[in-house]
Amino acid sequence: MTDLRHSGPLPQAPLSPGNFADPFVLLVDGSYYAYGTGLNGQAGQRAFEVLSSPDLVHWTSHGGVLEPVHPEPRDYWAPEVAQTNGTFYLYYSVGQADKHHHLRVATAEQPLGPFRDLGRNLTPDEPFAIDPHPFQAPDGSWWLFYARDDLTSERPGTVLAVAELHDMTQLGETRTILRASGDWQMYQRGRPMYGGVYDWHTLEGPFVLHRDGRFHLLYSGGAWTNETYGVGYAVADHPLGPWTEPVPGANVLRSTGHLRGPGHASVTTLDGEDILVFHAWNEEHTKRQLHAAPLRWVNGLPTALPAPV
Repeated sequence: MTDLRHSGPLPQAPLSPGNFADPFVLLVDGSYYAYGTGLNGQAGQRAFEVLSSPDLVHWTSHGGVLEPVHPEPRDYWAPEVAQTNGTFYLYYSVGQADKHHHLRVATAEQPLGPFRDLGRNLTPDEPFAIDPHPFQAPDGSWWLFYARDDLTSERPGTVLAVAELHDMTQLGETRTILRASGDWQMYQRGRPMYGGVYDWHTLEGPFVLHRDGRFHLLYSGGAWTNETYGVGYAVADHPLGPWTEPVPGANVLRSTGHLRGPGHASVTTLDGEDILVFHAWNEEHTKRQLHAAPLRWVNGLPTALPAPV
């Protein structure tokens, strides 16, 4: 594997020229595999483009990896892959535009697929569920974090939830773990939803790390369509929480310099250092592209923002 400390820092420019939203990176046998939203399985194509890299800088596209689950066009969002007992499990949502999304799972014998759906709707009782994130706790248990709609809080909208994973293909009881806490998480004022009109807030794109005996949750908030989008942070002693935000706000990543609306982050490692992988809009605002930056820990809090001068 190439050592980036010898080849220079991670570039500020996009790592891949194409549309590659909601990136997730998996490290397998010294190679990095990035999965992203972009291909929708139309016209005979597989959904979810996968890229591979030896060093997080130079990437090769291998096309789509998921055999479409519907014969008619659908929108396939936010893939993440977990590996256990020799099988790769791809979690994703499928729906139509921003409606009726549910979580599903597909399997393959290698990270490049092809992945085939197991025929199970993991969230049949949810009106809307997206952004699944499989996470293995230190005790070996598996959990699925995801985003779902909830109208019961002071700031209605999309919230974060978690459920224990049983045999990687079934969810236990789901619990909401984090709701909107500030105006920066506003998606749209006066949004018509579920027969009403709401000032809609959004938390989405959960990703969990275990560091120094605690669980650290990165999530995206605001409107993915514009520069309000950013990455916030919460911490807990157990996957079920309680989760608290030590410093509210998009304190991990937000629009700055060349980055426009960065978010939906995942974390991989390079030579023992955490690397934040995320998307951001191009200058023309026509596509979301793949980016990466070192994730630093300052006073126990994660950040990918430039260090203060």
